[in-house]
Amino acid sequence: MSNKDKYIVIGGEAGQGLVTIGQMLTKALARSGYEILIAQHYMSRVRGGHNTYRIRTGVGEIVSPVDDIDILVALNQETVSLHKKNVNDNGIVILDESLDSEGLKAIKVPFSKLAPRPIYQNISGLAVLGELLGIESDVLQTLVKNTFMKKGDEVVAQNLEVLTESCRWAGDFKTSCTPLPAPEGNKNRIVIHGNEAIALGALAAGVKCCFFYPMTPATSVAQNLITYAKQMKVLVEQAEDEIAALNMGLGSVYAGAKTLVPTSGGGFALMTEAVSLAGVMESPIVIVVAQRPGPATGLPTRTEQADLNLVLYAGHGEFPRAIFAPATIEGCFELTYKSFDVTERYQTPAFVLTDQFLADSYRAVEKFDLNALSPVSEPDMSQNGDRNYKRYAYSDDGVSPRKVPGFSKSLVLADCHEHTEDGHITESMEVRVAMNDKRMKKEEGMRATAIPPRYYGDKNASRILISWGSSEGPVREAAARMRKKGKSVGVLSFTQVWPLNSEQFLSVLEAADEVIGVEGNATAQFMRLLRQETGFNVHKKVLRYDGRPFTPRYILQQLGEQEG
Repeated sequence: MSNKDKYIVIGGEAGQGLVTIGQMLTKALARSGYEILIAQHYMSRVRGGHNTYRIRTGVGEIVSPVDDIDILVALNQETVSLHKKNVNDNGIVILDESLDSEGLKAIKVPFSKLAPRPIYQNISGLAVLGELLGIESDVLQTLVKNTFMKKGDEVVAQNLEVLTESCRWAGDFKTSCTPLPAPEGNKNRIVIHGNEAIALGALAAGVKCCFFYPMTPATSVAQNLITYAKQMKVLVEQAEDEIAALNMGLGSVYAGAKTLVPTSGGGFALMTEAVSLAGVMESPIVIVVAQRPGPATGLPTRTEQADLNLVLYAGHGEFPRAIFAPATIEGCFELTYKSFDVTERYQTPAFVLTDQFLADSYRAVEKFDLNALSPVSEPDMSQNGDRNYKRYAYSDDGVSPRKVPGFSKSLVLADCHEHTEDGHITESMEVRVAMNDKRMKKEEGMRATAIPPRYYGDKNASRILISWGSSEGPVREAAARMRKKGKSVGVLSFTQVWPLNSEQFLSVLEAADEVIGVEGNATAQFMRLLRQETGFNVHKKVLRYDGRPFTPRYILQQLGEQEG
């Protein structure tokens, strides 16, 4: 970590308000023009347990969480005990005067004196942090006003009074912590997390239906769509279970509505029969799978990248699919938008494979330019049609004309059996082979138009690190630290993990002296897929499956490298 940024960890029990402090500080930093990256670690409890809200902030590009803590905000004693080993030599702990700093350099805050009621202690903590970091007081005041204005003038006034008094008190401790350098970023960016970006990408693509059953960490995709449902005329329905959710989605697609179904691994396991139904019906539907550690309930609020194989092979029989794995907040928006185009263009399921870390990670991003987006493919909703329409007509690329029932005189058939071109059930061996070949032919088109992996680092690097999805940021920073020590290192980051087009990347891998695969699972699923598709075998693997996101230090330690 450089002297241009700081890592702040706010820790305590669920229900103590640590997310409130964290989110308000996050907004204040972004509105001041600082870069931010949030990692939320929380237990599967409504009250109690130990949770943390982690903010990395500063100037210049920030792409990864780190390990060393500059400021630890301890809302209880357990937070000090658990994290004191990670507080760096110049770090400090901010805690109530009744708590023990356990030998750490500390600022003990008289919260009971600064805040007339416990409910205001969050604002007092925000004020202390703001003073230490050098955030302008008017930024904090505007934030407090906007946050509490719906609760009335009296509540706003009380919170502002606590803010002012706490800032005044904290002014005596400014020398205890080096403030952030002057901000350099745009102060008008939006602050959103990965799941909100997925919802916005779906809205930009024209989503009209969302069916879901709540499951962490995917639920907030649907919740964000609910926020805009009335304004954007989107139907969001909580089904009785995941089986119903995807089947309802296939019904809405048949009726012509762009549809999104968000879930997590355990919920998706229940959907696999309907995934196969989407394959034979050639139904364009987007499914978001937000990964968390399994098997079964596993670690329901932690992160992992272990559902690639589940998504890749889900559904009996053989049929094509596209799988995207965003690495950034912008990628969550862009790849969700693209998924709607790909699923309609090739009439087959498309998946957005994210994870808890990215789903809950707030970042400050520029507002999305909707005018720069290419149009999304659409079905034929014209009134032109005849009674000889063939829903599954053979074609050179495997894609048939898709009409929507009720818009023309054409009869649009769909069913779960093998079928003829016009959609009627068949037992013909010849038709079966022809239809299966037709469906699989679409994979050739998706492979030809696959998104190439992004390359970062030295040209013709002797060492290449491979990442996919949300591990990109930590891998990039680990590579950058190695380059600072004079090593030739590049990063190949995949945001489309199926289908793969080896012409886009294989020559880069073959030219390197050493290729290292980095991914968040125990069996190197993506590296195995690379070997299956290209014959290339990575030389080393860095794997993580303890429920925590990668950090540059973790990667470097696994490689036996000293930190730069």
